[in-house]
Amino acid sequence: MSENTELEEQLAHLTKTVEEMSDIVARQEKEISLLTHRVRTLMEREAERQQDAGGHVVLGDERPPHY
Repeated sequence: MSENTELEEQLAHLTKTVEEMSDIVARQEKEISLLTHRVRTLMEREAERQQDAGGHVVLGDERPPHY
């Protein structure tokens, strides 16, 4: 095999790999966007549920009432 043929094969392999990775990244971007939307929706629902249950929303860094 000539050096040019080997380089062409490597280039073809790398091109295929880059295209596959690009597809994976695009798919992951869509999934992350969907999951971010779902988490935001769940957080909003929980905040509303907490407000309806007593008007108090617990924050992550807030000390519990028994301290």
